[in-house]
Amino acid sequence: MENKKYYFAVDLGATSGRTILGTLADGKLEQEELTRFPNNLIETGGHFYWDIYALYLEMIKGLQVVGKRGLDITSIGIDTWGVDFVFIGEDDAILRNPMAYRDPHTFAAIDDYLENVLDRKTVYDITGIQFMNFNSLFQLHAMRQANNVALQHCKKVLFVPDALSWMLTGEAVCEYTIASTSQMLDPRTGDLSEKLIESVGMKRSQFGRMVQPGTQIGVLTEEVQKMTGLGAVPVIAVAGHDTGSAVAAVPARDEQFAYLSSGTWSLMGIETKEAVINERSYELNFTNEGGIEGTTRFLKNICGMWLYERCRKEWPEEVRKLSHPELQGSAMKVEAFRSIINPDDKAFANPPSMIEAIQQYCRETGQTVPETPAEICRCIFDSLALRYRQVFLWLKEFATFDLNVLHIIGGGSLNKFLNQFTADALGVEVLAGPQECTAIGNIMLQAKASGDVSDIWAMRAIIANSVEMVPYHPTGDKAAWDQAYEKYINILKNNN
Repeated sequence: MENKKYYFAVDLGATSGRTILGTLADGKLEQEELTRFPNNLIETGGHFYWDIYALYLEMIKGLQVVGKRGLDITSIGIDTWGVDFVFIGEDDAILRNPMAYRDPHTFAAIDDYLENVLDRKTVYDITGIQFMNFNSLFQLHAMRQANNVALQHCKKVLFVPDALSWMLTGEAVCEYTIASTSQMLDPRTGDLSEKLIESVGMKRSQFGRMVQPGTQIGVLTEEVQKMTGLGAVPVIAVAGHDTGSAVAAVPARDEQFAYLSSGTWSLMGIETKEAVINERSYELNFTNEGGIEGTTRFLKNICGMWLYERCRKEWPEEVRKLSHPELQGSAMKVEAFRSIINPDDKAFANPPSMIEAIQQYCRETGQTVPETPAEICRCIFDSLALRYRQVFLWLKEFATFDLNVLHIIGGGSLNKFLNQFTADALGVEVLAGPQECTAIGNIMLQAKASGDVSDIWAMRAIIANSVEMVPYHPTGDKAAWDQAYEKYINILKNNN
């Protein structure tokens, strides 16, 4: 690659968004953040909405920066959070801002649907997706029950990244990875399930044509070209689901790896050639989300640094002033495994006080109650590492290959203490990094679409050559970790 190639990535999370310029030259990727902006949740009329027009405007502003610099970008790609969608009317205009997955209208809808429309086992057997009240299927059911006028009059339903691509190109598609978050996709057929679509009173024709990551959607409309000063730049369907783009960026050597996307929430999984849908995956509530090149992201959601973040907000100001390494370093001086919790217990979902919830859990399970910030922090880190071990052992049950390495990506990849604990608990090599994996995956999928990268492994080799990975090897006392895991399993059994 002698010539520099430029790619424009839009990376939208549930609280903020960014536009990034990716540069590919001589087998290396570089990134430059062009703009950063908030993604505001709007509460009005008893509901929560996203401002799709504000997000569109921020994309245009980022493209205008590129236009003013006179850069010849190869393509544009958009990734966002999952499940949410936009209604388009007969006149090709948006019908209301999209409702947000945080809206409580789905709380009762999931139970109503599973009791009165289709049962839980039937839905899982079709989709292989774990049950969460905000999945698109249950959002549509709630809207149908509420006689939502936008739903009644929509011509098209577009998931958020597809809606933003439509605003840029006028072309309506349904990208595979984002569609898989809806709990309406059948991974065996690679398309939305007619049975599930019809169960919420809709038709397949109301959704865009199914496209795989790396497909060109269209080019910028003349309207957008005038606003930005750019030409007919192609818009590529990357892995529209941000986790899909993040996993695409795992700098793995071969397929024998597990990944942990670590942040407020942790997602641990493997890449499989086929969806894994059976009694065991149903029992353990694993999910099968769309991946790149026809792969499936077989994974489980784990409560991650949410526990620590919530406690940190509650601690006195003198504790909050400490840096993360200072606070976490003090936790390393506390006796190991004195207090263990199940991070995914419902008690920790959203308690009024996370500190009290942790202490109460330890009290009820007959353990030493952690009191100081250092003791609570140690409890959280020990417990997360043990939960990771449990899920990793489950993944080994399902994997058709040896799992000999865990790649930790995302913001949590910077947490050296938890990374080391994870290596010790799992007994395998841990490779930490990159941190900004979603944008990297977005950019590299564009490069693959343009022919600058041949396949997923060539893509991952470039990423490995462009980012720093920090290795962690098991160094702790294996017997102590084995004994702690036994304690953890017993606590879970006795607390159910």
